Amino acid sequence: MLQDIDARIERALTPELIADFRRDGAVCIRKLFTDDDIALLREGIERNIAQPSPRAKVASRPDDPGWFFEDFCNWQDNDAYRRFIYESAAPTAAGALIGGETVRLYHDHLLVKEPNTRQRTPWHQDQPYYNISGSQNVSMWIPVDPVSRESTLEFVAGSHLGPWLMPRTFMDNEAKWFPEGSLADLPDIESNRAAYPIIGWALEPGDMVCFNMLTLHASGGVGGNTRRRAFSVRFIGDDVRHAPRRWRTSPDFPGLDAQLPEGAPMDHPLFPVLWRVSAS
Repeated sequence: MLQDIDARIERALTPELIADFRRDGAVCIRKLFTDDDIALLREGIERNIAQPSPRAKVASRPDDPGWFFEDFCNWQDNDAYRRFIYESAAPTAAGALIGGETVRLYHDHLLVKEPNTRQRTPWHQDQPYYNISGSQNVSMWIPVDPVSRESTLEFVAGSHLGPWLMPRTFMDNEAKWFPEGSLADLPDIESNRAAYPIIGWALEPGDMVCFNMLTLHASGGVGGNTRRRAFSVRFIGDDVRHAPRRWRTSPDFPGLDAQLPEGAPMDHPLFPVLWRVSAS
């Protein structure tokens, strides 16, 4: 199993692709995951939809003819998610992309857009919503359904180099995290797309996109005959530190402030080490 993973990693994560990730903040990796990996994720996703956690939310409006569903931090309770996170090629790929000595799990995130969902995911960076600092990180967005170019994640290449931009609620555009005016607002990328180096890829099951948590990204809705189920798993590396906030982060980690001081490494059972350089 480990030899098979190493062979797939060597084939898929070329030095050129790793350089692209560090330059652009986003890359597409083709066919890294096996049919069994994808079947395992589908099993976990359907269980998650049937049994949402208290963290789940519907991210589409009531008048949307589709349904955009999200849930977070279920790996401890969802055996299929846990097996995928621990046993698939994902942690080894994370180690290759971000470098350093260790890779820890940060959290998992389910995103489902059912057929005819009109709700866009607006342009944003992920890291301002979180409780961490540091640049050694990667988010993996792994679809279990075919994803068209129109419905896929898109990225502004190079935007992971900064600056941090104001995080806002997706439907109401409220500044619920950093105080209003404390960070610059996002430019209107969608109305001026030609001015930005936007990249994105159509995807098949087994493919994924990997991106830095500061890379600006967005996605469209889905068509009337299309289901878009994606599992996102986020990994953190050596330079990541706890950055407690005065507000509720997304996702939230209740009680963590009392256990990890500000600036501490993420050495906690919620964030297990999944890869070490000596094991590669």
